[in-house]
Amino acid sequence: MKFHNTRAGRVFDVANLIFLGAIGVIALLPLLFVLAGSFATESELASRPFFLWPNQVTFESYAYIFSTGAFLRSLIVTICVTAGGTLIQLFFTFTMAYPLAKRGLPGRNLLINVVLFAMVFSGGMIPTFLVVKELGLLDSYWSLVLPLAINPFSLIIIKNFFQELPVELEEAARVDGATEIGVLWRILLPLCKPVLATFALFYAVGIWNDFMSPLLYLTDPDKWPLQMFLRQVTVSSSLTGSEASTDPTYVPPAQGVKFAVIVVATLPILLFYPFLQKHFAKGMLIGSVKG
Repeated sequence: MKFHNTRAGRVFDVANLIFLGAIGVIALLPLLFVLAGSFATESELASRPFFLWPNQVTFESYAYIFSTGAFLRSLIVTICVTAGGTLIQLFFTFTMAYPLAKRGLPGRNLLINVVLFAMVFSGGMIPTFLVVKELGLLDSYWSLVLPLAINPFSLIIIKNFFQELPVELEEAARVDGATEIGVLWRILLPLCKPVLATFALFYAVGIWNDFMSPLLYLTDPDKWPLQMFLRQVTVSSSLTGSEASTDPTYVPPAQGVKFAVIVVATLPILLFYPFLQKHFAKGMLIGSVKG
């Protein structure tokens, strides 16, 4: 970090670091408490309102949730829906943004205005539900992906990115005999790694944390993703029925199970982010200046 050379600038830098550090600590403490609580015993959770390290470390909560078929099933569902949904959203967004970046495209202005209108005005929950119902997507995994296949804001950003690329690259590729698909796949997409990484992260986090879509569209508990499982665990004291452990006499730590499920639901995204971090800052700015 580069500090200012003047005295007032150095004072400002120190005050800024202290302020931002305090905000970071405040934001981090609840996460550390949940992590510590997931390894604590039920008696400690009941007796200590807040702690960052348990007196007795136990893996009982994690052993319990990983022994339940409902948790493993919901985790697999979430991973598959997130991976498939991210690929689908990236595919449709990029294949629509590329032709809209061509100024000679017939009806281009009309299509862009439609996209802008959809970005400002949405149909709302009930009309979207009726559309999903009429399309026969209720109680299917497609209902979690297709209604969000194209994000208008992301589409505009990616379109602007394509417009900023040198036209000479496409012309040279066409001289060599490349088709439009070949230009997009072989020439332009390799230049889109920062944008791909950024919006892949956005899409993956959005699908992974999506709670309303499965709540509205899925009625079969066997198809519930991790967020629905997390809701069931946090609302009830423990799992019952078909979600319970194989041992009917076993009583799991209720609060510890809640913390453990929260940790498992959050950890994959936290582990996924560092691999895309080097592209993230650059990808946030690309395509956001020129329209």
